[in-house]
Amino acid sequence: MIQERLGALRSEMRERKIDLYVIPTSDFHESEYVGDHFKARKFITGFTGSAGTAIITQTEAGLWTDGRYFVQAEQQLAGTPVTLYRMGVEGVPAEEDFIREKLPEHGCLGFDGRVVNAKLGEKFRRIAEQKSATLHVDEDLAGLIWEDRPALPKEPLFLLEECYSGRNTADKLSCLREEMKKEEAGVHILTSLYDIAWLLNIRGGDIDHVPVVLSYLAVTDAECIWFLQEELVTEQIRSYLDKYGITVRPYEAIYGYVPSIPADTCVLLDRSVVNYRIACSLHPDCKIVDKKNPTELMKAVKNPVEVDNTRLAHVRDGVAFTKFMYWLKTQIGRIPMTEISASDYLRERRQEQEHFLDISFDTICAYGPNAAMMHYAATPESDAELKPEGFLLVDSGGHYYEGTTDITRTMALGPLTDEMRRHFTAVCRSNLALANAKFLYGCRGVSLDILARGPLWDMGIDYRCGTGHGVGYLLNVHEGPNGFRWKIVPERQDSGVLEEGMITTDEPGVYLEGKYGIRLENELVCRKAEKNEYGQFMVFENITYAPIDLDAILPEEMTGRERKMLNDYHKMVYDTLSPHMTEEENEWLRHYTRAI
Repeated sequence: MIQERLGALRSEMRERKIDLYVIPTSDFHESEYVGDHFKARKFITGFTGSAGTAIITQTEAGLWTDGRYFVQAEQQLAGTPVTLYRMGVEGVPAEEDFIREKLPEHGCLGFDGRVVNAKLGEKFRRIAEQKSATLHVDEDLAGLIWEDRPALPKEPLFLLEECYSGRNTADKLSCLREEMKKEEAGVHILTSLYDIAWLLNIRGGDIDHVPVVLSYLAVTDAECIWFLQEELVTEQIRSYLDKYGITVRPYEAIYGYVPSIPADTCVLLDRSVVNYRIACSLHPDCKIVDKKNPTELMKAVKNPVEVDNTRLAHVRDGVAFTKFMYWLKTQIGRIPMTEISASDYLRERRQEQEHFLDISFDTICAYGPNAAMMHYAATPESDAELKPEGFLLVDSGGHYYEGTTDITRTMALGPLTDEMRRHFTAVCRSNLALANAKFLYGCRGVSLDILARGPLWDMGIDYRCGTGHGVGYLLNVHEGPNGFRWKIVPERQDSGVLEEGMITTDEPGVYLEGKYGIRLENELVCRKAEKNEYGQFMVFENITYAPIDLDAILPEEMTGRERKMLNDYHKMVYDTLSPHMTEEENEWLRHYTRAI
């Protein structure tokens, strides 16, 4: 099947004299996850991960992806003509280097200009110039051969009331316009679906488990124009938009609006998000201020209402997850369980919680060796039977009106080896060290990441991903500009200063291919501590409430301070959750949150 699709794509390339064609993992908005309509890279390669780029020539087909997906990609590409290129591994060419090498002199480089951001598109243009080559960017070649391609999603919209958002749209627009004035920008083009949803206090469902609306926004001092599929705008939504002076135009009309912006206009946009076709549609004499969208930092710094609500969301989510953990630990070996049936049981517990809307991403429920794949997804073919032995890793979360959650627990289903216990204890120590950090304001995640990696680096092991990411408020579960990472990775854009109100995950892990995976993940709210002659000190508040499995802990490998941190955390978990549990569940919970 993949061979046939590659053949059909190459036929279209030959017809247009395109030598090399790039298919990224992206929609028109540089979203992290994309709807089925946009999964052209999956269609052409068979790789289902959320990150990766396919590059096709007449004789070669390559798939570039990062360390989270090495194991998965190797399995899914086996038996196909697609070669896996492991990003960041020594000796593996970067995508741009591969393109530079393979693009012939006076050749043609092709990509759909709507799914490549302007910054990357400009790099491709410069490579083409170096080879005296041309660009072909006005067609989606994958779409020409994808006969049963899903339609664009059109999910209903809903308003997020101020009791949840904490700020109304008028206030947000006013703050945005103040930032535009600082840049002397007459127009701000906003294409990030997360930023638009936050700014308008409107949510949708156009990406699975990400409550956003396919749309673009143009903001001037006097206007706010929302480009979306107009049939989605109900009378209630239209009345709301009229209240805040927001006009509606068709989704595709953005490509007519942008060229109409006067030549002397200063336009604020983020080239790493706005697509290449939009950026190239501006009049050449427009002045472009290429900066991060002001809304990115605004929405990352949660206001007091959002923080209070998110704590409540985590209580509800913690109740659901702990009921699941109780069921798992008491029923394993007694009743049949598989990865999928366990995942379904957890989702049912979340659905019982007040104001639950959806899971926040596809649950990763991975048993044994499957957990070594960081973003494993069980299928009917891979659905492993759970046995009373080894580890089960469950990474999951929920969307509530009160916020978005993301939690990972690795649980012992039965006997473990000494190695497994040592690795689990090291991951627990890593998680606790970061959660209990105290630091001066101005630190970034790259300043603190060593706290989490230290116990693992001491053992000569590492994990091929960041230690944590920002979390949106009833939005995308991965949000910038905050994150934890041991080195700056520019394309991740998660190295921002840690501000009070930011919510960031803390999720170190160990992944041994063919053996097991371990991850422990909590969410942390950044808060101010004391201020003195040394500056403003900052701390984290842990807002995830669920036991860390003491069956896998080796207390003797923890310092006294580390044991106290774990005991304090477990006391908080018990005090928070016990009012919501049954008597039997509380008896179990007391044991699994006992002091060690």
